[in-house]
Amino acid sequence: MALRPTALASPVKAPSVGAPSSALQRDVGLDALRATMTLLVLFHHTAITYGAAGGWFYHEVAPGTAPGTKLLSFFCGINQAYFMGLFFLLAGYFTPSSYARHGAWTYAKERMLRLGVPWLFFGFVLGPATMALAQTAKGEPFLESLAKLWSAGTFANGPLWFAEALLIFSFAFMAWKGLASRLITKPLAAPSPAFPSNLVIGLSALITGAAAFALRLVWPVGTQAWGLQLGYFASYIVLFAAGCLAASGHRLRDLPQGQTRGWLIVSLLTLPVLPLVVAITAHVPALQGKGVGGWNIAAAVYAFWEPFVAWGLIMALVRTFQRRFTKLSPTWKALTRRAYTIYIIHPPVLVAIALLWRDVPATPLIKFVVTGIATCLACFSIAGLLLRSPALSRIL
Repeated sequence: MALRPTALASPVKAPSVGAPSSALQRDVGLDALRATMTLLVLFHHTAITYGAAGGWFYHEVAPGTAPGTKLLSFFCGINQAYFMGLFFLLAGYFTPSSYARHGAWTYAKERMLRLGVPWLFFGFVLGPATMALAQTAKGEPFLESLAKLWSAGTFANGPLWFAEALLIFSFAFMAWKGLASRLITKPLAAPSPAFPSNLVIGLSALITGAAAFALRLVWPVGTQAWGLQLGYFASYIVLFAAGCLAASGHRLRDLPQGQTRGWLIVSLLTLPVLPLVVAITAHVPALQGKGVGGWNIAAAVYAFWEPFVAWGLIMALVRTFQRRFTKLSPTWKALTRRAYTIYIIHPPVLVAIALLWRDVPATPLIKFVVTGIATCLACFSIAGLLLRSPALSRIL
């Protein structure tokens, strides 16, 4: 996975990276879910640090066939199937109310402030600094490496690719609203708040898988265009649009229990399909293609595997957090408020912590757990300090 991460939002301020606003502002279940997924992003990148397959600033352990690294790769593969799509779903869910509350011009300025500024700051400052920090593991002086990167005009998207993508989606939503207002002269009847049928959900998974397969013919997984891995964007677009549609009637507040359970079963039954295909690839010539993209069965399996895993997991998580959290404790409130900041600052913090004890002999799994926990705690504390600044608090 290439420098992805996920971004988060503040649950108590005006919308940011999917943050709640207006009538949806008190949806504490989704606030808690977003914050939890933020911490999962930190562990995801920690797993890549210690041997999982994927792109990241610093690799202490190269991906391999050892059981520990294969387990971390499977952990990341499952995450990649659903967690960024979940962020886009939540972002879309709060977009219509934010647009309606602000109006087009103010909404555009707010998006530029809360998405554009962090994206540019990370790209020109924190990203290169993290790259230079990682180079110290090879004996390169930090300041010298950083100066070279800056002199070369290096821009490192890192996890802030999400802010870039959401900025694009936000302006696409604005364009759609503007076009709709010109084409539709009479108000339409409010859409039914009924939850989509199993047929609609299943068709959306099939369409998403087909679209992902087609996109990866041009942009295989791992290939970037404009700083974005477009091979993953089929599900991101579908889920962002689904979130926008779900905002009408607040459809994420009470997902049907029967459908949620059914699609969770689909996800759990689908999960072992991909590792099974990988395991038998050496013995089945027809499966020996590049799963990252191309006209081959492996690429098709991976493309369709993702949405059929994602839909059920996302539905189950949304329903579980909505039912579990009716109010937030002080710790949860602090975490949800700091989530977006944690997301932005975690790359240099994670790399620094990993470097601090890289010479200590320990298995990758132990380092994964210890470094992941330490990174979460350190980012939580640093984010709290940063948000004491009124200027930063307006953005973060």
